[in-house]
Order: sequence, then C-alpha cells, then structure tokens
Amino acid sequence: MTNVAVIGCGYWGANYVRLLHELPQARLVAACDTNPQRITMIRERFPLLSVTDSVDDVLNNRWIDAVVIATPATAHYDLVKRALEAGKHVMVEKPLTTTVEEGEDLCATAKTCDRLLMVGLTFLYNSGIAKVKELTADPDFGEVYYLTCTRTNLGPVRPDVSAIWDLASHDIAICDHLLDRRPTWVQAAASTVLDHRLQDVAFITLGYPGNILANIHVSWVDPNKVREVVAVGSRRRIVFDDLNSSERVRIFEKGISSTKQEADSFGEFRLLVRDGDIISPRVAPSEPLRNQMEAFLAGITEGRCVPTSGEVGVENVRTLVAVEKSLAANGGRIDV
Repeated sequence: MTNVAVIGCGYWGANYVRLLHELPQARLVAACDTNPQRITMIRERFPLLSVTDSVDDVLNNRWIDAVVIATPATAHYDLVKRALEAGKHVMVEKPLTTTVEEGEDLCATAKTCDRLLMVGLTFLYNSGIAKVKELTADPDFGEVYYLTCTRTNLGPVRPDVSAIWDLASHDIAICDHLLDRRPTWVQAAASTVLDHRLQDVAFITLGYPGNILANIHVSWVDPNKVREVVAVGSRRRIVFDDLNSSERVRIFEKGISSTKQEADSFGEFRLLVRDGDIISPRVAPSEPLRNQMEAFLAGITEGRCVPTSGEVGVENVRTLVAVEKSLAANGGRIDV
C-alpha cells in the first residue's frame, strides 16, 4: 500500500482527498493547505486525517511515499522539485510548469532521484476519449482530416494563468494523444474581456505532420458549457461530448474523399461522398480522476509506464509556450 499526501486542498485537491480515502491500494496520510478555511473544511469532512499548513511537515515525513500537488501552476516548479528531492513520487496537476526549462529540469530531477513524476492531464484517462482513440485508429475512419475541440464555461477564472494554460492544456494533450504525434507549428488569437491581465478566450490552430489541423476554442466567459472533441476523417466523423451522459460518443458514417477513378461527371470525378448511419457505441462508465490516480499508484508499485509522464507534461508546456509566442507575434505562425 502506498502512503500518499495531498498538497493543495482547493477544488481539485479536495477531490483527490476524497478519492484517496476510497482507493484500497492507497493510504491517505496527510493533507496540506495554507488557507485556514480549506483546512477547516478538510478537518470537518475527514476528522481522522492529519491536516497541516506546512509543506515541510509533509516532505519531512519519512512515512509518506508520494504526494499529489494541486496548487496554482506558478507554485508547481518549487514544490515538485522539493518533493522529488525529498524522495517522494509526485503527481502534479497540469500544467507541469509555466516554462519548458523548468519542466525539463523536473524530469531530470525525477530521473536522478529515481522517482515517478506524473502530470494530471485528466482527459487522457477519460473512457470517452479512449473510445475516440480506438475509433479513429480503425481503418473504417479513413484518413484523418482535422480535429476541433471546444471547452467553454463561465469560469472558474484563475488568478495565476490564462484560459489558455488552464483549459487548452487539456485539448492540446487530447489532440497529441489521438494523433500520436506532436504539432510542428501553432497560430493563436486571444482576448482579455474581463478586468484583469490574463486572456479569457482564445482560438488556437495546431499544425501536425501529415497536413492535419487541429482547432481549439477555449473560454471561461461563455455561458454555454461545452466539452466537445470532433474528429473528421475521409469516411467517418466522431463526436465526443463529455456532457452528454447517454451518448458521450457518436459515429457519423459520413465522409468525403477525392477519387481518380473515371466518373460520369466532373464533380463525381473529383469527389466521392459516403453517407450512412449515426451510431452511439457503448462507453464504459468510469471516473477519469480515479483512473488517473490508479495509473499513478500502479506506476509506483508495479513500475508501469504512465500515459502522462513528466516528459508528456513538458511537451504540453512546449506547445503552450509556442501559443504565447504566437500571440506576442500578433497571431503569427510559430514553430513548436
């Protein structure tokens, strides 16, 4: 059994505390937060749990094998570095860091300390995304044309990072995962509509090898909550809607492709249209956060490779940094 502590007990941190209480392969030893209200909340919900406002209490506890870090992104580098050097395995919420150099340093530290470093890109543990991955890899999907991702809602507005770093990090990870490759260039446009310095809405285009495009729209000022990924191929269109509990994935057996075969008309010579049924395959119900934590624990105890390693987290940050460079260049195309 792995002894775990949670550092940061906000919205996600509290979910980790709850989940670690439920998992039989883990023992939650302590929770840490500097906010007195959160400490009180955790103590009321889990009266037998050791709660502290000191990170040192956690890192100096030799009985703790691993820590989950769910703090603001700007605090990740220092906390992860200290935890690894204290001999703890680390699962840190996305983004791993706010610079590529810091992320690479954390990966090197994890290797030197022989500790597991994992990033909380939760949607890669979503059974719906796993189904989309399976369907797009099927030859019946045909050639991949493009992906579109939409992630909008009213808040929560983060004080330390923009909607790009908070929301688009998920969709960049999803696109990389579905395509099994990294983008070679990015272009982006964004706007700050609230009275602060960070971007609230963004439109991002990623260019992948094979002339594949991915378009990402994120916003935390849109009253319509959307969590959708669409994959368009030459033979099928796959839609993942995380908010649709009854039909989270739909297959549209429709597509269009060019053909060099002889035809009766010029239009038929150039285009071949395929029209078919709309199918809703069964998607096994599961909790992505639980799947993620189980992967982390299995990585510690069994040495399994984790889908969202520190290296995956660094590549995610690399793309986010390129997005920021594109914004600074007034939407110019930036190599990743």
